[in-house]
This record gives sequence, C-alpha cells and structure tokens, in this order.
Amino acid sequence: MIRIITDSVASIPAEIAKDRNIEVVSLFVRHDGVEYEDATMDLDDFYSRIDQMVDDLPTSSQPSQLTLETLFENAAQAGDDVLGVFISSRMSGTYEGAVRAARAVKERHSSFSCMLVDSTSNSYDEAACVFDAVEAREAGSDLRACANAVVEGVLSSRFLFTPETLTFLKAGGRIGTAAALLGNLIQLAPVLTVSEGEASTFAKVRTRKKALDRIVKTFAEDVEAHGLKRVAVHYIGDKTPALDWARSVIEPLVGHAVDVLPVSPVIGTHVGPAVGIAYECKGRILGKFTGDSSDLVYSV
Repeated sequence: MIRIITDSVASIPAEIAKDRNIEVVSLFVRHDGVEYEDATMDLDDFYSRIDQMVDDLPTSSQPSQLTLETLFENAAQAGDDVLGVFISSRMSGTYEGAVRAARAVKERHSSFSCMLVDSTSNSYDEAACVFDAVEAREAGSDLRACANAVVEGVLSSRFLFTPETLTFLKAGGRIGTAAALLGNLIQLAPVLTVSEGEASTFAKVRTRKKALDRIVKTFAEDVEAHGLKRVAVHYIGDKTPALDWARSVIEPLVGHAVDVLPVSPVIGTHVGPAVGIAYECKGRILGKFTGDSSDLVYSV
C-alpha cells in the first residue's frame, strides 16, 4: 500500500483527508503564550482576532523530527510505501525534516520505499497535487507514477490572492514601512502569487476591486488555455467576503459549487486579511516553477 502524507498547511479539511485516506501531520502556531495545533485549531475563531495581532505576529513551528520519523517508521513496519507532499521548502523546514526522517528510517529498514515531493507552495495550491497523488493511487499506479502525478500537479496549479491592506506584510518584514504607508494611502492592492517556491507579486493595481478583477481575469484565461481540474477560494480573516465572491463570481464562472477554505495561520498571519483563489489546470501553467522538476523529488 502507498501511504500519502501531507502537512496541515495544505488546508485539507479533516473529513476529506479521512475519506481519501490522506495522513496529515500538523504544524504549530504560537500566539500570546498559547500554542495551537494547526490541524485541529478553530481557524475562524483564531482569525476573528487577527486585527489585534498586527503588532505581535504569531510564530509557527514545523513538526518534530520524532513525529515525522514515527510516521515513516510505522509505514516501514507495515511494509507500506510512503509518498509525502509538503509545504514549499523555501517557506518551512518541514520538507527537509521529512527528508532526514526518511533517511533515518531507511537505515533501519532497507526495503522501505519513500518519495517526498516539495510542493513549492502551500494551501490548496499544495492540496491540489495531494489529490493528484490520491487519484493516481486509486488508479493503481505505483509509487513513482504517483510521485510523477504530484509533480505534474505542481506545474499545473496557481495561487492568486490579494490582502486588504499592506500592514501585515510590513509588520512581517515583507515590505518596508514607507512602501506600506504609501501603498495604503493610494489604495495600492497587490495581487500576490507563489512561484519558484516563494511568495511574489503577480500584479499591482489600484483598489481591491481591481485586484479581484485581475485575479478573475487570470483565472479565466488559464482555464480557457488549459482547462480546469479543481479550484477553491481561500480567505484569511473574515470568511464573509470570500463566500460572497465565491458565490457571486467564481461559481457562475465555473458552473458548480466551490469550496471556501481558510488559509493556515502558518501562512495567513504574515499576509493579514485577504481573499484569493487556488486552482489546478489540466495542463501546465508557465512560470509556476522553471527549474528542473526532478529536483522537487527526493527518494529513498
């Protein structure tokens, strides 16, 4: 059997993970002296206080080496293969921790087979390629073919989002104070994305409405060019604007209901209140990752 393991930043709802036989290892968020398990915390309750966090941003931590090694050890003892898909290695040390854990287990179990994929992203942009792995497994594919399906998903997805203000990006050191003040003053609304494993600016427009319009335009162009495999609307902070946008704009565009999911606070508290969309097309999207895709996979 192939065990598929991912992390909580993929934002896969617990009931879906259970139904699709996906194991989720949690990251952790710490704020005001309290540590939360990302996989089980009440995100809407946490985000209801996000405006109070700008001067004291939460911190996050990756799964312990022991946790990852135990997951792999259990699989090895059961004679199962492991396919791991994790948050971008440029955003967290989780992937590198998984590599170390896999090596340690391989030393004890020579027959253990494990392939780990750097998703180069987070949130549903990460989850989409986890679902590719599940579908490949359900089709009877072997471990390598499942990993190849994940890589293809990585190259075929996009995450676009726009923050309400630049204040949190400034607080987290992503932009300078002057840039944040000027941007807020002139209502600069960046459209952000994830490419080459890191958050980057996709476009800069004036006003939030224009930013959302730009996101929809890009989404529609990608779907027209490459077809649509799966999509979700994401939010940080208040869920209401994302629900309204999903129901009034995205669902009429795709012709079916769309999941509206919170972004993990491991990512979200560095961006602040925001709305966005993550989707996977049926073909590759240029610019997501331009390096050698074989570098995204580690195997033992």
